[in-house]
Amino acid sequence: MAKYLLLKHYRGAPAPVNDVPMDRWTPDEVTAHVQYMQDFIRRAEATGEFVESQALLPQGTFVRSDGAGPPVTDGPFAETKDLIAGWIVIDVETYERALELAADLSAAPGAGGKPIHEWLELRPFMAEMPTVTE
Repeated sequence: MAKYLLLKHYRGAPAPVNDVPMDRWTPDEVTAHVQYMQDFIRRAEATGEFVESQALLPQGTFVRSDGAGPPVTDGPFAETKDLIAGWIVIDVETYERALELAADLSAAPGAGGKPIHEWLELRPFMAEMPTVTE
């Protein structure tokens, strides 16, 4: 089994087919979208392929140490709060199965009840840390 991260993006990926931003959807359209995602998770749980998921709020802050305390900034960097809407972690037998699940999730409904066909980022987890040799 191999774990993969399915990242849902607000922006940064190619435009989806149904490219109406979620803040312009009706409440029923949002409900249908969320229901599709919950059903997707239930199906992945039933096959033993679901690990975890999390939706993210848009609020966020960059923090780093400069030795004098943690400076906090809201830019000018490209921030994950502007890019990543949430994620799902799956654990599947093959890369091809990971692609199938990502394609299924991409078909979640959006505006007008039509599938978004959004681009999802599929990233494998590192199975073990690489060994450095000299």
